[in-house]
Amino acid sequence: MACTAGGILSCGLTHTAITPLDVVKCNMQIDPSKYKTVSSGFGVLLKEQGVRGFFRGWAPTLLGYSAQGACKYGFYEFFKKYYSDIAGPENAAKYKTLVYLAGSASAEIIADVALCPMEAVKVRVQTQPGFARGLADGMPKIVRAQGYSGLYKGIVPLWGRQIPYTMMKFASFETIVEQIYKNVIPTPKDQCSKTLQLGVSFAGGYAAGILCSIVSHPADNLVSFLNNAKGATAGDAVRQLGVWGLFTRGLPLRLFMIGTLTGAQWVIYDAFKVFVGLPTTGGAAPAPVAKA
Repeated sequence: MACTAGGILSCGLTHTAITPLDVVKCNMQIDPSKYKTVSSGFGVLLKEQGVRGFFRGWAPTLLGYSAQGACKYGFYEFFKKYYSDIAGPENAAKYKTLVYLAGSASAEIIADVALCPMEAVKVRVQTQPGFARGLADGMPKIVRAQGYSGLYKGIVPLWGRQIPYTMMKFASFETIVEQIYKNVIPTPKDQCSKTLQLGVSFAGGYAAGILCSIVSHPADNLVSFLNNAKGATAGDAVRQLGVWGLFTRGLPLRLFMIGTLTGAQWVIYDAFKVFVGLPTTGGAAPAPVAKA
């Protein structure tokens, strides 16, 4: 429960804080002819929608990513311990990367079911001025036009984006943090100050965020494209963006955005864990669940 609460704080707050970056990124993915670069994208958005335009979609962002964070972090801790217990102490330590990958993938499948409806509303609100003011009128409008299934038409590309993203996020973070304590900091983790441990969490999170962005970026472009237009297909996205554009459109902004976002998430999450008396994440092999 504590890890679930920490996930709500880490994902909900950070994603909402970077809403302006997300608005520009989504518009660059949807309308590359108009939003050609990061700097011009900010300029176009400011000219056409004013300062308020940068915060469009903040409500579905807050609720959607809070729900996703609750499931992602809470179920990750659960599945990590569950798979470690199945493997046994020796195998859990030997194949710890597989434990991280399996635990994070399992958690993200659940987390995306919670996120998908809010993601559908968020993309429409951010990329279609006049579609809706926000969550309260945006979600009913989608439901009236497409039924409740319209809220989940992006679930498959969302899984395609988020599952590899989260597998990379957690496995690389755990590995990077372990290597920092092993090769960079001469003091054992349990003897380091909590401030230093949180600094390691930020460094590991930032590096993991960059790797996540690269792995998941093509699917991120697809999610934005499919949620923007009724009846749009993956083939339409490839034809409009091109194969190269599918992999690179909006990537520099997303590298900065997700790197910063992920570093901040791990700091908030681990700070909350410290606050409730739990150790920070990473730096040791996953502990198996104790048998009664």
